[in-house]
Amino acid sequence: MREKELARFLSIYDGPPLRLMEVCGTHTSSLYRSGIRQILSPKITLLSGPGCPVCVTPTAYIDKLVSYAMTEGYKVLAFGDLLAVPGSRLSLSGARDRGGRVDFFYNPEEGLAMAAKDRQTTYVLAAVGFETTAPVWADLVKRAYDENIGNIRFLTALKTMPEAMDILARDLHIDGFLCPGHVAVITGSRPFFHLAETSGKPMVIGGFTPPLLLRALSRLVLEASRKKGGLWNEYPSVVREEGNPKALSLMHEVFEEGDAVWRGLGTIRGSGLYISGKYEFLDAGSRNLTEDVMPKGCCCASVLTGRMVPQNCPCFGKACTPDHPVGACMVSGEGACSITYRGG
Repeated sequence: MREKELARFLSIYDGPPLRLMEVCGTHTSSLYRSGIRQILSPKITLLSGPGCPVCVTPTAYIDKLVSYAMTEGYKVLAFGDLLAVPGSRLSLSGARDRGGRVDFFYNPEEGLAMAAKDRQTTYVLAAVGFETTAPVWADLVKRAYDENIGNIRFLTALKTMPEAMDILARDLHIDGFLCPGHVAVITGSRPFFHLAETSGKPMVIGGFTPPLLLRALSRLVLEASRKKGGLWNEYPSVVREEGNPKALSLMHEVFEEGDAVWRGLGTIRGSGLYISGKYEFLDAGSRNLTEDVMPKGCCCASVLTGRMVPQNCPCFGKACTPDHPVGACMVSGEGACSITYRGG
């Protein structure tokens, strides 16, 4: 079907009510910006998932970074959206206001360059992300090792998406999944095939442009309405069954799997990536950061698991705005609350 026909199909759909989860934060944003979310039939409910790495990071991780920032001889470097995420006591921005050494980067390679120039300071890089960015971090760890940059450390909050989706797929209130296209470029389609096979639910790998989104969402609605499980790859131009072998090999060389805490989902076995082997001395203490205390009234955990839409949170747009965020979902550009507040 052409784009107009796909859009019409989604707008006039009158089959069984469907609750579909778009796992990726970039999908959430693209669905708003393209106007696709606004034309959907009332019988189609889209739920945002845990595909925002900053949002699913527990407060213990932020607290660890804050502790480094307030320690003499250390400096913390992070992407800008992490600076405003509340910890149990302070955010990184708050730590900086109190004299802590904190800066942001646009590209984590900047951290390597800064550490190489200033050997008197230990730089702690905040490595947050999913499979999409894990190869980048693996490469930086290797380079720090190969170039003998001994005054750099990595505090990792790197997670793998299939394990989280496996938990969500057991939830009876979700009828199907729009799978994260960027993650699938790295992992390939195989992990999602196994998820679809074990859960019996439809899963569609989709791209991010309006035509690709229309195609993927229409496929998902069609198969979910038939209650037909399986995997469909509607992003075949870049997603292959085997993924990106070079990126996967690099990840396997530098990282090992371990348990990780996800906000809203708790501890998920084997869903974390931790620096290992000969590179392990470059880790800044990333394991066992399990405490996750959300601010009073914050509903991020419910939003991240599709149990609440942002507008139903009592803090949304009142106590919690992008300028004064209560929770991480309002901070990150990939957070469902921030995207909903800004309308994309």
